[in-house]
Amino acid sequence: MPELIQITKNDPLAHLSTLEIAQVLAQRLAIQPNDWHRLKSNRPARAGEQAAAALVFLLKEETQEALARFEQASGWLDKSISAPPCPTHHR
Repeated sequence: MPELIQITKNDPLAHLSTLEIAQVLAQRLAIQPNDWHRLKSNRPARAGEQAAAALVFLLKEETQEALARFEQASGWLDKSISAPPCPTHHR
């Protein structure tokens, strides 16, 4: 298991709620439109994006949405799903 970072009261993140930290993580891991073609099939990037979104939904107690996102993350990692064709290129 990776080493966990301890947040102290002087840490800049200390004033953020758990949900706010998860939202920042989800924003950081979200694939931006200008990176879409480069990362659309990158399994770790896609799984991270979905897992972070799932965490946000879980913390908001939106369990069905969280479960769907965790399943998407799992699908990227176990290779049971792949990127859909690009809608602008119809491929």
